Amino acid sequence: MANILVIDDNETIREGVAAVVAKMGHNTHVAADGERGMKLFKSRRVDFTITDLKMEGMDGIDVLKAVLAKDPDAVVMLITAFGTIETAVEAMKQGAFDFITKPFGPDLLRAKVDLALEVARMKKEAVRLREENRVLREEAQKQAGIDCMVGKSRVMQSVFAMVRQVAPSDSTVLVTGESGTGKELIAHALHDLSRRREGPFIRVGCGALAETLLESEMFGHEQGSFTGATRRKLGRFELADSGTIFLDEIGEIGAALQMKLLRVLQEREFERVGGEETQSVDVRVVAATNRDLDALVRDGGFREDLYYRLHVVPLRIPPLRERSGDVAELARHFLAKLQGRTGKKIAEISEEALQVLQQYRWPGNVRELENVIEQAMVFCEGEVLEAADLPSNLQKRFASGLKQEADGSLRVDLSGRTLPEVLDEVERTLIVGAYEKASKVKTETARLLGIKTSALYYKLEKYGVE
Repeated sequence: MANILVIDDNETIREGVAAVVAKMGHNTHVAADGERGMKLFKSRRVDFTITDLKMEGMDGIDVLKAVLAKDPDAVVMLITAFGTIETAVEAMKQGAFDFITKPFGPDLLRAKVDLALEVARMKKEAVRLREENRVLREEAQKQAGIDCMVGKSRVMQSVFAMVRQVAPSDSTVLVTGESGTGKELIAHALHDLSRRREGPFIRVGCGALAETLLESEMFGHEQGSFTGATRRKLGRFELADSGTIFLDEIGEIGAALQMKLLRVLQEREFERVGGEETQSVDVRVVAATNRDLDALVRDGGFREDLYYRLHVVPLRIPPLRERSGDVAELARHFLAKLQGRTGKKIAEISEEALQVLQQYRWPGNVRELENVIEQAMVFCEGEVLEAADLPSNLQKRFASGLKQEADGSLRVDLSGRTLPEVLDEVERTLIVGAYEKASKVKTETARLLGIKTSALYYKLEKYGVE
């Protein structure tokens, strides 16, 4: 049931239209002139307005303008005589939905009303979708933005500061770091903090496709350009126009594609596969790799000129072992994040579990830590995640690291661990012992250990010692 407003200074037409509309099952509101009609429009919800064109005082054009000024998505239909059709057509150019010419029968009126209400419904749905999209985009920006990324260590705060400084520019950024360090999150943050934030963020996984398929994925193709190309396809560069394109695993692309990519970086133009028309795009390029591009250039596996086009702003993401002080914060972050997925409400992580996590070297970095926390949450039966809930390989690796002999000396049980892991554990144990002995006075702790205070600050942060 819709609310329909009928405005006409001719009582016969006004009441006749209202009667037809009422029989259709809709609510009707009637007014004998434009001024009273606008008072009704402003005082209640109106889904569709039907107004006569020629009226004394405020005529149909004035009503149309007033209604659209109040609600730009409003649906308005004009009633007009044969001699004023040109005026009605001009009104449609100004935003009227339709017009109906006198005299008209009830069947035509009903058809016009049904169509108008469908248009009104679609407009409302479009408004709702726009608003929903705006809210979701804002939420996505909050989630992907730099402010919600986890890491209080000096090295990560330095990375975040650099992202904030670089993001407003259109300079190409090369993000390097081991797998699982969060390179795509950094790329998202660069986009979300840029002037292109309202544009698209398009990712290309350069290592996931064969060379020929990757070229089509990046630049698109024309119909018939190769077997299976049954229609034109737009590439990721075209889809990213006015936004940001993220070229993940850039070190995996072959020589032929490197040449084509170089041209895009230089000229911001290309041709689709099998096409002759040059396409121009306005994109910001962020590339990422876990490979040593310097070594690839020296070995001839990567073009030097392309490397320097990508290496305008280099941004290195440190591995988790270089910022183990962030492990506890990240673990608690994942504990909260994964509650919905695991169906577990676990409030905290025990100190023993955190110690195990902080001593591990995390070859898979942050991604591996998230997987470990999720696995531990699945098997945890209490409200506190304990060391016993962690995967067995972590427990065994550190359960019997340092053994104190009867004479007070320490014996190291390698238990299949690497020398750097053992040395980190020994160093952390000595630092914690000295820190407690010095009642957490840092200058005294540094004196007991025989190191500079600045070095102690770094090691306390590295091992997550509070």
